[in-house]
Amino acid sequence: MALSFNALMDAVPVVIKAGNVPNIVGEAGIGKSALVAAVAQKMNAQLFTTVVSLSEKGDLAIPVPPLTADSFIQTDQYGRLADVQYGYAHTLVAIIQYAEQHPDQPIIWFLDEFNRGTQAVQSELMNLVLQRQINDLVLPQQVKLVLAENPDSQMQGFADSLYGVTAGDDAIKDRTTRLVMSASTPDWLAWAQQTDGTGNPNIIQPVRDYLTQQPNDLRPLQHDEDVYPTPRAWQRVSTNLSQLDDAPKEVRQALQFDVITGDLGETVGAKFNQFLTQGLTVTDLFKHADTDATPDEQVNAAFTALSVGERQSLLIAAGKLTEMPLTTGIYAARWLTLLQQLPVDGQFAVVNSLGQQNGWLIALQQATDEASKTLAKTVLNIMNGQAFNA
Repeated sequence: MALSFNALMDAVPVVIKAGNVPNIVGEAGIGKSALVAAVAQKMNAQLFTTVVSLSEKGDLAIPVPPLTADSFIQTDQYGRLADVQYGYAHTLVAIIQYAEQHPDQPIIWFLDEFNRGTQAVQSELMNLVLQRQINDLVLPQQVKLVLAENPDSQMQGFADSLYGVTAGDDAIKDRTTRLVMSASTPDWLAWAQQTDGTGNPNIIQPVRDYLTQQPNDLRPLQHDEDVYPTPRAWQRVSTNLSQLDDAPKEVRQALQFDVITGDLGETVGAKFNQFLTQGLTVTDLFKHADTDATPDEQVNAAFTALSVGERQSLLIAAGKLTEMPLTTGIYAARWLTLLQQLPVDGQFAVVNSLGQQNGWLIALQQATDEASKTLAKTVLNIMNGQAFNA
């Protein structure tokens, strides 16, 4: 069984606190690294990362010559022996230093792309995972290990996987807790609207709007062979478009399509580009709602030009916006105006979809604004088979 991002946010700390090693398995770009970073923040842990696929044998610990005369041992039958010492990688040294300076803070050492490392590298890491030890150096107790792997064809449910991985040793499988990660669009969108360290959303609004309307495009089952959407690809699209916003209009027009399809492939990239150039965003529906409950002519024309299904998707997405909630009268009034443009079955589909969310209708009913109260009554009427036509 696969777990969503939010479910893993609970599961990974449980495994860590139990004294075990989580091994997060998921497709490339699904968000494993972002998950571990979020878990570290949740646990107030310092995060260190080693990408195993980029490591070579000896990277963590390299034998070095004895540094003092005391490092040589004289024996009766074997002569003079050198007590070999080790030089440790900067990451490991930094972990030890941080542990000594912050003895009460947990540390997560994330071994990413574990099964994409060579067999020699994986073998070298065996003692680290199994014994928490590299040569004679034992990890401080506050250091917690987390692994991440891409699926291989020997894993249950991944028989068709084509990743270039080295199948894990049975000892590793037996000593780690495998947690399979799935791509959940609602979870990803919830993370996408959260703010980063600069106060900006993790993902720009147009990307969130599009994936709210087209949730299967976060990671579509049918896609181009070489380049295709993943959560990580959508994140790159978001940052690239943010940069294009600062470019002159003619530069953006010339580059936008190629930049988008370079991350998403042509199939989904073309759809998203068309959405940006011709379609409406969810926030467009509420443009100037503070002064007029009726959309302006341009927004209204674009909305009515959409198919019924597209209009339904937009209104459902708009009903979920936390930054423009329907419990606020100006947005409730505008939303009602747009809802009126749908046929009876379309109205029912929209309110039924939103009404299945826990607390959505209750929040409307408890709103103090008259427009929101009217919306709540209208929603109940539609659910009872009475279309809104007033």
